[in-house]
Amino acid sequence: MTHQWLANYINAQEGGFRYADNVTRSASDTFGDREGNCLSLVLLTAAIAQQLGVRVEYQEIDIPPVWDQQGGLYLVNGHINLKLLPQEKGHILNVSAGAIQIDFLPERAMQGYDKHRVSRSMVTSMFYNNLAAEALVKREYDKAYGLLKLSLQQDNQFLPAINTLAVLYRYKGLPDEAEALYKLALAINPEDMNALYNYAIILGEQDRLDEWAGVHKVMELARIRNPYYYYGMAQQAYFDREYQLALRWYRRAIEKADYRHEFYFGLSRTYWATGDERRAEVNMRKALSLTNDSNSKRRYQSKLHAMKSH
Repeated sequence: MTHQWLANYINAQEGGFRYADNVTRSASDTFGDREGNCLSLVLLTAAIAQQLGVRVEYQEIDIPPVWDQQGGLYLVNGHINLKLLPQEKGHILNVSAGAIQIDFLPERAMQGYDKHRVSRSMVTSMFYNNLAAEALVKREYDKAYGLLKLSLQQDNQFLPAINTLAVLYRYKGLPDEAEALYKLALAINPEDMNALYNYAIILGEQDRLDEWAGVHKVMELARIRNPYYYYGMAQQAYFDREYQLALRWYRRAIEKADYRHEFYFGLSRTYWATGDERRAEVNMRKALSLTNDSNSKRRYQSKLHAMKSH
């Protein structure tokens, strides 16, 4: 069956394609680079499936949000996979071969999370919004705007793109337009935490404290779920040389997001400052194992070498 062949060909576990969560690529770029994030790999699989006449179903997975920080922006990464469906020949459907789920994060045990089907247009919106967010981090504002227009043309109620556009308006000094978009997002989903978080920023900047307080009641719970809240507190404590306090905050950040290499790096250097060289080395090795960034790898390897030479 063709869908079985494609599943074997695309299988990231066999070394054909490598999962890399840092950049969103087009299907052709993913094919050429042999790597991509989950959305890039899904798009590549779907593109090949289309050429082979294999039908697909896209699925969004309700995993806990994966937080990242780039260029002063907090980014929340979701997860998507797809199913390859057995072929229909004429009026005959082969029922001996079932649908095959393709997922590039097997360690996230799909049995544990709800999933729901999404349309191709929504996946296309996700793609353009991802590219827009990456452009926004690089301060390529015109490029980000064009990509967001493409995203919202696919689905004009796609909340992540509405939020990204509002952030872009705020960066460009257009607070009224940004506020209108946050209100639109909250009209679609009154509990959208991204819209609430960003709306609270605008209200605070304008000293609209009564409105800010109302939003902040909801926002406080969301803030304490953000691992970078604890990371920021840890960083401040470290630079204030309050090392025991910094250790507690770094550990809290890791409890929320044990996949972030910079949290372990912070923990390592704090242990080093307290004289606990063994734990410092253990956590530096953990930071090194978690990063795919070449600059961070060199930095952590250099730190490890210095620790061993000490």
